[in-house]
Amino acid sequence: MEDIINKINKLRKEKNAVILAHNYQLPEIQDIADYIGDSLGLSIEASKTRAKMIVFCGVRFMAETAAIICPDKKVVVPDVNAGCPMADMINADDVKKLKAEHPGHIVVAYVNTTAEVKAESDYCCTSANAVKVIQQLKDKEIIFIPDKYLGDYVSKQTGKKMVLFNGFCPTHVRILPEHIKEARQQHPKAIIIVHPECLPEVAAMADKVASTGGMIKYVKESPSHEFIVGTEIGIIYRLQKENPSKRFYPATALAVCPNMKKTTLEKVLWSLEEEETRITVPKEIASKARLAIDRMLKLV
Repeated sequence: MEDIINKINKLRKEKNAVILAHNYQLPEIQDIADYIGDSLGLSIEASKTRAKMIVFCGVRFMAETAAIICPDKKVVVPDVNAGCPMADMINADDVKKLKAEHPGHIVVAYVNTTAEVKAESDYCCTSANAVKVIQQLKDKEIIFIPDKYLGDYVSKQTGKKMVLFNGFCPTHVRILPEHIKEARQQHPKAIIIVHPECLPEVAAMADKVASTGGMIKYVKESPSHEFIVGTEIGIIYRLQKENPSKRFYPATALAVCPNMKKTTLEKVLWSLEEEETRITVPKEIASKARLAIDRMLKLV
């Protein structure tokens, strides 16, 4: 493993590459990353660098977002088959149909969508800023895509009724109320933090609902020393590493995203060597998708 890491470090320097890792990636991938975080935040960080290449350790839609935000950089992925089931639940034709069925509505797309879907949308949002985005659009009729559970959470927080698409994250819906109940019994002093992609019943049982970035910040600032974490278990490695005096327990060991675990050190090295798994977005689609992202950034 050390030999592979040395080769990665040599190549990233030679090729002026920056390695981005999502919070759900394997520990060894997080350890070699230049930046760790959520999908949009990583792309924005990369855009500020002088790197010529981005190696995005995440899933495909994240790399597409990086290609949209950083058109001057080559974006490669270690595993081109690492996709997002939720993003794949909706396509551009689905969005067009929704708009036809609900004339006068604007479309707010979660960043967990393909570039083609973003291009058909009016605004993007993240799990961190979705509530703020919808609050800013309070006078508009809204179609929220694709995550019905994030949409439900945002609707409850804002009092805004929205048309919701029937999408969801297969990993987060594995976290059930009984898991939270059992974890609380086992760790009665622990604070329960869950992701807004979770089932509404699970979110209702939490002490704190937050995005991955929000969880990182909340835990760091919290005086509590124990936490039950209701999201993909990969984030626990980072939480523990950055807060060594605190303890973290997964709400359930079932909350694993197989796509996030496809990235390995060997694949990172190969992507740097061969540069064959490049992710590109057609200019017309990229410009429309970028508009939806820029509109979001102006609101938040």
